[in-house]
Amino acid sequence: MNAADIDGLDWTKGGGLLPAIVQDADDGQVLMLGYMNRDALTATLGGGRVTFWSRSRAELWVKGDTSGNTIEVQGVTADCDRDTILVLGRPAGPVCHTGAPTCFHGQPSSAATDLGFLLHLEKIIAARIAEHPDSSYTATLHARGLTRMAQKVGEEGLEVALAAVTAGDGEFIGESADLVFHLLLLLRARGLAIADVVKELVDRHAARP
Repeated sequence: MNAADIDGLDWTKGGGLLPAIVQDADDGQVLMLGYMNRDALTATLGGGRVTFWSRSRAELWVKGDTSGNTIEVQGVTADCDRDTILVLGRPAGPVCHTGAPTCFHGQPSSAATDLGFLLHLEKIIAARIAEHPDSSYTATLHARGLTRMAQKVGEEGLEVALAAVTAGDGEFIGESADLVFHLLLLLRARGLAIADVVKELVDRHAARP
């Protein structure tokens, strides 16, 4: 959506306000619900940060202006009736005023959001590396260099293969989790991410009949 699309929305149904659902652009979690008038949507599209209309204060407010926990806009679209807005964003810190990452506490788990944990894990890995804590296995292994990280992926891959033919499901899953973790770390060390691997799979699928 761009500024030219604003006039095509149904502003009459809600008295000049449209509900705006904000969803995490990375892991798919629903972060919060707010309301936007024309000015708020214009600011959201043009300023790069999610902006709402406060119904209680009757004024515009940029999410995170006070707390610093802003939401960077990645994309905006409207539903089929043109009376609800979906915003994809990347939050800088907790979204909820309670300190929770989302205003929908206890959000039901789904395959999509659970897989999104891989993206969260990538952020944890990056933070561990940046902080360099002595007690962090992640930071210690990263400090040992690319060759050692690659060796660990090889070792974990062998353990997965052995577990697949000799162990029960629990051990096999555990070894698989170890492999995925070390692969995420190795990708990070190369300046890559799991999204790059997913894109390769998508491209391969699209190229085949």
